[in-house]
Amino acid sequence: MDHKFSSTVVVIFFGVVAAVFLQCAEAQTVHVVGDSIGWTVPTGGASAYQTWAASKQFVVGDILSFNFVTNAHDVLQVPKESYDSCSSSNPIGDTITTGPVNITLSTAGTHYYICTLGRHCLSGQKLSIIVSSSPGGVPPTSTSTPPSTPTTPATPSPTSGTPTDCAPTPASSPTPTRGTMSPLDSSSSSVFASFFVSLLSIAMGFLF
Repeated sequence: MDHKFSSTVVVIFFGVVAAVFLQCAEAQTVHVVGDSIGWTVPTGGASAYQTWAASKQFVVGDILSFNFVTNAHDVLQVPKESYDSCSSSNPIGDTITTGPVNITLSTAGTHYYICTLGRHCLSGQKLSIIVSSSPGGVPPTSTSTPPSTPTTPATPSPTSGTPTDCAPTPASSPTPTRGTMSPLDSSSSSVFASFFVSLLSIAMGFLF
């Protein structure tokens, strides 16, 4: 009787853990800005990043991963006026000069990012995205955007700067290395969840 009760508790525990990781994988996405081109001066001008952003859905808690070579480019969040004029005079937060970098989208609304070096922004290295509070939600039309949360990854893998409860997992694509442009696809990964589901199955096999 005691053995059966203990086995049931273990199965329920692993089931809860697997459910938590499934929720994390579904709720958060790591978006590699520009995918294969990374964060650079696009050959097609600003339309390159406009097209990229239009194909994505951004939700609070998601992560933008800017993949660029340190000192070759930078990232600065700005208000719309500064985005339109490619000006860094009204920054939201500090300029990030070390790449690659992950930025957590902590608020809903429209977010604007530019590169402040030379004429990079005027040549199209600028990004505007619309962030929803939940999947399928409609973002507010506020003109003032609080700064997002930038974090520089300890390793060149876009996995840092995450909320404490759920650790997002990037797509199983080549890991960006500092100083290189690795082609990564934006995706919502469920690697950890799959691992725990498998572990649950193994545990049930041993217990029954």
